[in-house]
Amino acid sequence: MSYAPRPVAVVNSAQTLFKPSWADRQHVDLISEAVTGVLKGTGLRIDDVDFVIDSGSDFLDGRSISNCGFLGAMGAHHKEESRVEEDGLWALSYAMNKIASGSASVGLVVAYAKPSELDARSFWCTLLEPFTQRPVGLDHLSAAGLYAHRYLTAAGLKPKDLEVVARHAWEAAVRNPNVDLDEVPSAEPFWHERVASPLHGSDFARPVDGAVAVLLAAADVADQITTRPVRLTGHGSAIDQHFLAAREADALPACAAAARMALGTARATAFDIAEVSATSTVGELMVLEALGLAPRHKALDLYDGGGATAVNPSGGALPADPIMATGLARFHEAAARLAGRSGFAAGEARTALVHGTGGFAMQNHCVVTMEVAA
Repeated sequence: MSYAPRPVAVVNSAQTLFKPSWADRQHVDLISEAVTGVLKGTGLRIDDVDFVIDSGSDFLDGRSISNCGFLGAMGAHHKEESRVEEDGLWALSYAMNKIASGSASVGLVVAYAKPSELDARSFWCTLLEPFTQRPVGLDHLSAAGLYAHRYLTAAGLKPKDLEVVARHAWEAAVRNPNVDLDEVPSAEPFWHERVASPLHGSDFARPVDGAVAVLLAAADVADQITTRPVRLTGHGSAIDQHFLAAREADALPACAAAARMALGTARATAFDIAEVSATSTVGELMVLEALGLAPRHKALDLYDGGGATAVNPSGGALPADPIMATGLARFHEAAARLAGRSGFAAGEARTALVHGTGGFAMQNHCVVTMEVAA
């Protein structure tokens, strides 16, 4: 007897404002705001939610099993709840599988982070192998610099060429009401002071505080709630080599593998929107190439505005990287645009590809595809 997975759709999604620091608010405040926002206008109550999947980091939160302190804010009290210690897009993939299997009908996905409460560099360094990599001073900044040296050489580009990627991101983020940003940074050191050769401060993602929530449901349930349902059509994930020296010098094969898995079930072969995550400008270029949106070493051409796919119309992760919630934020931005929600310009867009990354130096990758239901 053959089994057909149950179609899954997005009911709603919401986020807090992303700020470099929410000094006057705790994790529970940010989570509660996102969860309240995602239920608003759906006609659903928290009692209608069958399960909660959350993404966060004990290290970033400063205590073990930190999600236990946030169950009330997530609406998970006396409810099935699971924690994913990875970017929120993996939690969404978990929830998607759970509903597709028929074991539940409505699921809530929550991802959050407050990197302002610690040194984000320390967080990334804890992911390193402690005997041969951590002692030599390798961190996420120097790793990105190593990738950049090799990528720029292979692509025949100069470090200044990366400014196109950074400016595209920051200018889009200024227009995004979900990001606390009034103007593109103009300080000279930001654009021209080397942080990890050949990269400048503008080439790296800015950590921010915030929370994101997504409400998923079986398609037949979602169809009764929203007039423009967005169906999830594919997902995939893959992990690269842990040791940086063992990875490809100027490409992300694990990202390409995740994309192949997602595209294997997606009906669309081209996408109107691509919301991708990256910790650096070069990382973003390599992601776009791994996803098949540009030939190898040619992703810079996507920023001339003439392509069929809108790349990171939200600004992406460079201006606003809530670390454990970055991929779920990309999903929220894409889903809100496809659904034509208030404040999001949908236009003619009907398909989207979303990418999340995690691990040291973008070791892990997750890809999700979606489209407006016919």
